[in-house]
Amino acid sequence: MFPKPQPQLFPNTLAYETTPMVKPTGFREYDARWLFEKEINLMGVQALGLGLGTFLREAGVKPEIVVGHDFRSYSASIKLALVAGLMAAGVKVRDIGLALSPMAYFAQFALDCPAVAMVTASHNDNGWTGVKMGAQRPVTFGPDEMSRLKEIVLSGAYGAAPGGAYEYVEDFPKVYAADLLDRAKLKRRLKVIAACGNGTAGAFAPKILEALGCEVIPLDDELDFTFPRYNPNPEDLEMLHAIAAKVRESGADVGLGFDGDGDRCGVVDERGEEIFADKIGVMLARDLSTLYPDATFVVDVKSTGLFASDPELKARGVKADYWKTGHSYIKRRVSDLGALAGFEKSGHFFFNRPVGRGYDDGILTAIHVLEMLDRNPDKSMSQLYAALPKTWGSPTMSPHCDDEKKYGVVEKVLTRFKAMQEKGEPFTGQKIESLVTVNGVRVTVEDGTWGLVRASSNKPELVVVVESPVSEARLREMFSALDAVLRENPEVGAYNQTI
Repeated sequence: MFPKPQPQLFPNTLAYETTPMVKPTGFREYDARWLFEKEINLMGVQALGLGLGTFLREAGVKPEIVVGHDFRSYSASIKLALVAGLMAAGVKVRDIGLALSPMAYFAQFALDCPAVAMVTASHNDNGWTGVKMGAQRPVTFGPDEMSRLKEIVLSGAYGAAPGGAYEYVEDFPKVYAADLLDRAKLKRRLKVIAACGNGTAGAFAPKILEALGCEVIPLDDELDFTFPRYNPNPEDLEMLHAIAAKVRESGADVGLGFDGDGDRCGVVDERGEEIFADKIGVMLARDLSTLYPDATFVVDVKSTGLFASDPELKARGVKADYWKTGHSYIKRRVSDLGALAGFEKSGHFFFNRPVGRGYDDGILTAIHVLEMLDRNPDKSMSQLYAALPKTWGSPTMSPHCDDEKKYGVVEKVLTRFKAMQEKGEPFTGQKIESLVTVNGVRVTVEDGTWGLVRASSNKPELVVVVESPVSEARLREMFSALDAVLRENPEVGAYNQTI
């Protein structure tokens, strides 16, 4: 039987080469992330594959799985170790090779395969690896599945079984591209920046957008796993600023930025102004609700309040459902409600039938943005944005907090705000109007200004977001007051960025 994993081993030792290492904190709420060689070794990845195969059989899922990997120096090795474990558990593996996460999700449909395991650390820094998994298309694992998988792997309760097999699927990117392009070409000739941050999307996104009828100007599309300019993360201001500069230089109609595994898309307008993803979501909801009135849209708690308050959306009978942040949570909620789409402030967008299959795909998001512009030939991106009611919003800010401590800190912050509300204690000089606690705590005061604190599901960080429908001054007041509450906890470190 394969050995039981250990939580910590040291490289260049006998134990490291003969025993699986799997740090328990790598099992997150809806996927897995580890620092490769420091928190998981290749034998640990084999253990994960064995555990995943065991889980599939235990859950009554047909033991067939799609696997793919992103463009990092070590991702192919990690995928093959995962495949070895899956095959030992009796799973038939369909390998689509170098891929985007949405390409792997699409393969579940195109290859009629029930399960998926995509090796990617998404936008995390180099050194990180991870696996996004699912066994019920189009949704991916949530806390219950991840908890059971963690239990199987860490206890060494693997179920080896015969029947494992391996098949490499040739030229699958062509099948994926053909599916995305099975639509009318754009009537409007749009000049588009396709920024890929040297991540995996560079191999696919520019060509697909060009085939759609755009004039495409690639930016950092050469695949380079050292990420020489910045991490491919369209929520990061460094990447957005690079896109903005290229837009201004080239006179493009829009700038589109893709993250490392291609499941998110960021947008910059023709003036070089970054538009946060939640506002893009409101614009897309406006556009799609003209075609599909009375639609339901699922929105994460980090997102703007406009989904519920926008007069145009109200007039078209749109229903907004605010839900937990996290691609697995929103994806499942979209599926459960039969919503037309789901939007996350991070840029994960989920288009459901008839405009998608329910999973997050950055290139499909880009296509919907371009089709919105195509349906409004007399409007620029900035004009569509200016038509929204004005709010002042922050980027997603992420102060460091260790994985072992972050949930406890959020619980203390939540307890603090509940006590303030019960005592009638003002916050930013106003009464606390509501506390939304479905995912961390979102505190809203009388004038509609709100702030959110939650634990990151992917990294040793907290997540902080603030918005005000009143003024930038109120936005900054909320941030200062929220940060002061956070600073009551010495475990909270420095921010990656602030307003």
